[in-house]
Amino acid sequence: MTAGGFSSTGLARVRQLLERHVDSGFVPGALAVFARNGEVHIEAAGNLAFEGAGSTTPMAGDTICRLGSMSKPIVAACAMTLVDDRIVGLDDPVDDLLPELANMTVLADPNGPLEDTVAAERPITLRDLLTYTLGTGMVVADPATVPIANALNGLDAPSPDEWIRQLGALPLVHQPGERWMYDTAGNVTGVFISRATGMSFGDALRERICGPLGMSDTGFSVDGENLGRLATAYARDSSATGEAVVEDGPNGRWSRPPAFASGGGGLVSTAHDWLAFASALFAGGTHRGERVLSRSSVDAMTTDQLTPAQKAVSGFWPGYFDTMGWGFGMSVITGHADLGHSVGSYGWPGFYGTAWYNDPARDLTTIFILQRAHAGNQQLPMWHDFWTAVHQAVDD
Repeated sequence: MTAGGFSSTGLARVRQLLERHVDSGFVPGALAVFARNGEVHIEAAGNLAFEGAGSTTPMAGDTICRLGSMSKPIVAACAMTLVDDRIVGLDDPVDDLLPELANMTVLADPNGPLEDTVAAERPITLRDLLTYTLGTGMVVADPATVPIANALNGLDAPSPDEWIRQLGALPLVHQPGERWMYDTAGNVTGVFISRATGMSFGDALRERICGPLGMSDTGFSVDGENLGRLATAYARDSSATGEAVVEDGPNGRWSRPPAFASGGGGLVSTAHDWLAFASALFAGGTHRGERVLSRSSVDAMTTDQLTPAQKAVSGFWPGYFDTMGWGFGMSVITGHADLGHSVGSYGWPGFYGTAWYNDPARDLTTIFILQRAHAGNQQLPMWHDFWTAVHQAVDD
């Protein structure tokens, strides 16, 4: 057993799993971070890319990766600093800062025509944004079958102001507070933060979260001098072989500041940076003795905020919320499920194969980093293997 309460054989098992996915050609590199009892372990395999300079650069704690939806928790934390500073109220309407979302209409039938609407029963609040219950979000439907799905997928984002204007011109899918809907709330929260602070979303995030936590590699783009540390992201080729092809390289979308900084999935970061964020939540909102978030904000973020009525009608499939809830910007485990997270664990994965959970019952932070499209789906068999190995590595 190691000093941090990890089994050496268990950690070796995690490393073997990482190496298996590298050796199979699924990804060129993979990394896992474990923190417990003040001790940090990093297990890494492979390199940043299959080709080019990255093919000889090993995965490491300072490798820059695309977080995808793992961006959502840190965006929620930034919003809660505004509540802590009494700039905004958690249960106040967002109308003053987001007038585009005032006096909304709601679809009479979520699958029906956009013109058939009723009035929203109440305004949207910041709490609605953070719990993803504002009334709109991802609608999973076959193309050209559900009008609101087509309209939401067609939103253009030349600027935050134009994006929120287009969103506000559409009806809500459901009444505010009625049910959880994924993704869109993260982007709305980013616009809200920018307007509340009077600065760009990226600058606000840097000033309120990343700077105080020393997260120097976290942002919406990568400076030229650091592009050599950005892992290449891959996707599955559509051909019969299904080989990995480049989805985004070092000179791709994240090599320049975006026109619209996506709070739903636009951040890049490193394992070192994310561990600082995760550790601050474990510490009740402090970092090296300095308070970044109030304890009450951390408690709210990491507590299930959804009601039984909301859970009963929400999720991507029936039973989605049977053993999981939603805090602010991330999931909270409420029952024992296949992946073995303890009740009270909180965190979230990302599109490109990132995943993070804090497990208070085990005093454990775990971060995984891969860079392959759709690899963050926790229903994939590899995640059952990963999390089983992690939990078996905890040895007291």
